[in-house]
Amino acid sequence: MNKYIELKKLYSGEYQQLDKNYKWISFIRLLVFVLFFYCGFKALNLLSAGYTVATFIALIAFVVLMRIHNQLSKKRLIKEKLVEINKEEITYLNGDDIPFNDGKEYIDFDHFFTFDLDVFGANSLFQNLNRTATYPGSKRLAQLLKNVLSNEEIIQNQKAITELTDKVQWRQNLLALAKITNDNQKEYNNLLKWTKSSQDSLSKVMVVLFYLVPLLFVASFATYFIKDDELFFHIATGFFIFNLFLAATQSKRLKKELIDSDHITTIIAQYGFILEQIEKEEFKSEKLIRLKGKLATQSDFVSQKIKKLHTLFSNVESVQNGFAAVLFNGSFLYHIHKLNALIKWKQQYAADIEEWIDVIGEFEALNSMANFSFNNASFVYPTLNSEWQINFSELGHPLIPQGSRVCNDIAFMNNSFIILTGSNMSGKSTFLRTLGINMVLGGIGAPVCATEANIHPLDVIVSMRQKDSLNEGESYFFAEVKRLKKIMVRLDEQICFVLMDEILKGTNSDDKQTGTIEVIKKVISKNAIGCIATHDLEVCKTTDDYPDVLRNKCFEVEIINNDLSFDYKLRDGVCKNKSATFIMKKIEII
Repeated sequence: MNKYIELKKLYSGEYQQLDKNYKWISFIRLLVFVLFFYCGFKALNLLSAGYTVATFIALIAFVVLMRIHNQLSKKRLIKEKLVEINKEEITYLNGDDIPFNDGKEYIDFDHFFTFDLDVFGANSLFQNLNRTATYPGSKRLAQLLKNVLSNEEIIQNQKAITELTDKVQWRQNLLALAKITNDNQKEYNNLLKWTKSSQDSLSKVMVVLFYLVPLLFVASFATYFIKDDELFFHIATGFFIFNLFLAATQSKRLKKELIDSDHITTIIAQYGFILEQIEKEEFKSEKLIRLKGKLATQSDFVSQKIKKLHTLFSNVESVQNGFAAVLFNGSFLYHIHKLNALIKWKQQYAADIEEWIDVIGEFEALNSMANFSFNNASFVYPTLNSEWQINFSELGHPLIPQGSRVCNDIAFMNNSFIILTGSNMSGKSTFLRTLGINMVLGGIGAPVCATEANIHPLDVIVSMRQKDSLNEGESYFFAEVKRLKKIMVRLDEQICFVLMDEILKGTNSDDKQTGTIEVIKKVISKNAIGCIATHDLEVCKTTDDYPDVLRNKCFEVEIINNDLSFDYKLRDGVCKNKSATFIMKKIEII
């Protein structure tokens, strides 16, 4: 928190100074603009050399001031975003709001765990982690949260995240540039579509004409001025018209590039600035060095090529200015030459653009997890094993504030499975989500909410909540059975970390008890590791038949001073106390 308060103060001061300079430059630029017109008017009326020189000087000064103004505008905007970034972090850490995109567009009811564990949506894991501001970054973070990485990839991510954790200002600068980009999925897809659309090179004959005819026009026009012979003026006019004809022959090509590049120009420029930020930074971890290496070519860095592409797009798009199109194309075939340069760039580099932008997405995702690590300095990176062992010391839910969080030790050894009991509101479901979310975090290289952790990274599969499907005519029970079938099929393919909460709720008690016991037997026969929560104490007797695999754990409740007391501490054995009847009596239902 203190770091964010310090940075907010720093950037606010820098923003105010830049804003002051920006307003002064705007005022001076206006004065120079007025001076330019005044001197120009005097120069035309008085034919004065002094006013002519003054007009020329004013024009140069105006152009210089425009450049300074634009640079200040960009710097001011970045500082404004940096102030905003630190305000958001302070708001978040104070618990006032979660001012970050919640990733609801990634909600998938059929995914094995993201819906059940609230990975996406309001107050989700994604929303708490998310510090991305580009579509590629958001997409990459969502992809990571849906899967488990290999042990090697997890270790590489851990090292990269550890390195980025302390680079607070660098991370925030990259995020500020990303916020300015203001891209979206549509614009990103338009860019990729443009990279994949083919455009043939101009024929050699046409290229020769495109250089020759403008030269003939310039030569004829120059000769007209030198000799004052109207014949050369007419010849120059003919070449001017012929140039326009040649330009017209390429109008379809120009239109195709303009359609394909719709709304691309601005985000291309911003992607270039983000890539430049990455290129300038020195990294030590293997993954970050490798990612940066993707941005280096034989001639120069990728950001320079992206800036060149932005310039080419801008040049080609200026053909939409009718006066400029006639003047410049009639004289020099300007837009045709720029089109030719754009086609050459596209043929040489277009296939690499997606990989370059993926680097942005990867850095934004890693930065998000580094920010999570910075905000939770007590969290640890799990050590990894390949022996089907999962051990957590003082495991807690990472999204519950530290002051409210209750932590527990838990260990799964050699394909062990836990039957978890406890009264309503005792913490069973929260504990299942705690297990699931920390396994997800550990499986992508992020720190987990524990004091120690050693895990065998596994795919997480969950059955905690189902939805009736009225459109498909499915009942809750049938939806749950289908889910369990998918779990069994996946367990046939590989060992997974399984979490189930009060399954078969949509059937009668006898069926539910029998079905739950049979599901447990089926799951452990497939060597699954995990936990099932149930209210049915008869189910707990299954551990007697499988003492080497099944264990009973519970959460207890006590009645103190005629009120329920939950300590949310995990205990061995089967729960003994119940709360449902007490609660109904207390609120006078029964």
